[in-house]
Amino acid sequence: MEVLLAIVIGTLYAAGIFMILRRSLVRLIIGLILLGNGANLLIFLLGRIAKGKPPLIPEDANFMTAAYADPIPQALILTAIVISFGLQAFAIVLVKRAYRVVKTDDIDQMNATDDV
Repeated sequence: MEVLLAIVIGTLYAAGIFMILRRSLVRLIIGLILLGNGANLLIFLLGRIAKGKPPLIPEDANFMTAAYADPIPQALILTAIVISFGLQAFAIVLVKRAYRVVKTDDIDQMNATDDV
């Protein structure tokens, strides 16, 4: 399972970087989304996958001896999902406004300082 997730994470990072290097703003946003999802999966994988194991310490024990699910990466991922959703919504609105003004999606044409 961990090997499969590592392959998926690598694929998401590769696709995200490829999309960010394109000249279209829409592809840039899609690339940021893919990179964010890859980072979330990486944090999840680093927290060790322990299916069905709660992060609870029994009352008679001083520390955990068996496998358990680490709650910190899960909390970080939930926070990252909320922040990335806000960033994506802002970027989509910004791209829509820029497209209305400039009438193009190409970053190189948006960069030109000449008046048309």
